[in-house]
Amino acid sequence: FRRYQVKISVIMSLGKEKSDGGIEYKWKITSLSEEKLERIATQMKYRIQEGGGEAIYEIGVRDDGQLIGVSERELELTLSNLRQAAEKIGAKITILRELKGREGKIVEVLVRRTRENNLPIFLMIPVLGNVDSGKSTLISVLLSNELDDGNSLAMKKICRFKHELETGRTSSISTHVLGFDDKGEVINYSLISPFDEVEVYLRGSKIVMFVDLGGHERYFGRTTLKGIMGHIPDYAALIVAANAGIQPMTKEHLGVCIALKIPIFIVVTKIDLVHREIVDRCIEDIKRLLKMPGVNKIPIIIENLDDVIVSAKNMPCGRVAPIFVVSNKTGEGLDLLRSFLNLLPPRLRWNDHIREQFKMYIDDKWNVKGAGPVVSGIILSGKISQGETLFLGPFHDGSFKKVRVKSIRVCNAPVEAAIAGQEVTLALANVEYKDIRKGMVLLEEENDLKSVRRFIGDIIVLHHPTTIWEGYQAVIHVHTIRQTAKFEKLSKEPLRSGDRAEVTFRFMYKPEYVEPGQVFMFREGRTRGIGWIKEIVE
Repeated sequence: FRRYQVKISVIMSLGKEKSDGGIEYKWKITSLSEEKLERIATQMKYRIQEGGGEAIYEIGVRDDGQLIGVSERELELTLSNLRQAAEKIGAKITILRELKGREGKIVEVLVRRTRENNLPIFLMIPVLGNVDSGKSTLISVLLSNELDDGNSLAMKKICRFKHELETGRTSSISTHVLGFDDKGEVINYSLISPFDEVEVYLRGSKIVMFVDLGGHERYFGRTTLKGIMGHIPDYAALIVAANAGIQPMTKEHLGVCIALKIPIFIVVTKIDLVHREIVDRCIEDIKRLLKMPGVNKIPIIIENLDDVIVSAKNMPCGRVAPIFVVSNKTGEGLDLLRSFLNLLPPRLRWNDHIREQFKMYIDDKWNVKGAGPVVSGIILSGKISQGETLFLGPFHDGSFKKVRVKSIRVCNAPVEAAIAGQEVTLALANVEYKDIRKGMVLLEEENDLKSVRRFIGDIIVLHHPTTIWEGYQAVIHVHTIRQTAKFEKLSKEPLRSGDRAEVTFRFMYKPEYVEPGQVFMFREGRTRGIGWIKEIVE
């Protein structure tokens, strides 16, 4: 009853229209002069920019949120006029669903900019969950539209290493792209190879980039936590196998998302292996977990397209937690999950950071024959063009070195420039491969160069089995930085689970580039904590 009540309240009480955001109310547009067309097109362009490349129009709804509705004739004229406005700004509209208002129909319309002369909309979604929950299999099936055979066939199509083929378990970090066109159709399914990142990027209006992470406890620090911190997620997908239910690592991954304030959705897999009663019991356990104090989510079981639309619209607030029930072997529930991914709005406002100075932490590196050292990472701010010079560091002595960007690739496609929010690979000149390490930073301004050995952070101990005293050491994760740091000075001693304190940290082995305001996590054994950099000491 509570779930039903939540859905009805969202539909029947939209509330007053907000001046910002990617949702616009339109009662009806039955007449259209050239001046009015320009005004509507300008307004639509603003809504699309606010929505990160797409917006939702509520037709038949007044500005105060009243669901009046329109007649068939009025609806036809309104949609035709909206299409004209959309074409004027390089966008297309797609009808999502129809509802009943007081006096006629209410229609929800998705407006998405086209790929022509525009960059695609990007979503970054790490896929989390316990080992053997079906994370890689789900990604492979979504990308290829080819079901699994029940013996890890789908997983083997996207794994990276021989030992992953042999064990059927992911131990590395890998990214995979699912593309949608401006009508919401999956681009991958029309390609010769559905895993061809270049073609997906070149044709897609919206790109969902999955970050496939290891689920075993031994990979938590080296892959899972590094993958989450280094990729700046819009949302996270938490996978739960119906035959195994909630496991300790399920709670661990959920806890990280809660601490980092990343909205999540749940996918229950392997429902073909167990009876429906066990699936229902697994869902009830998930709902109880989501409602616990400290988590405080509203679980919504996704049963139809209405559930998908309501959940997708409300995902950026972080309060709702949609639960999908799927089978990678029979295909049950996958269509609803695809529709949800198509409608998910971007949560992060990368456009606000494009005019800032360039900054990118190095996530991975390669030595490519003929190209030299190549590095990858997420552009956190600014933009970069081929041939520009940047500063790379800090090196072990705390220095930075000027390097030149020889070439740029996005989703493995060669481009002349890239902007904030994109995951890129850069071929660098004037530096040796052996001198580059993961966690280094690329910066544009020479004035910003600083190497840090000690900093002060406000921390919260999420879990510690005993007590923390001065001299304690833990691994610090900031973006792609991963290094042991010493707790040199504590504002209170000792620290236990749930305690908050101000701590002076010192990196143990080499300087790093960190800034006030950055979020970091620390871990050691079963210890977990989160913090915010307050001040740089040196």
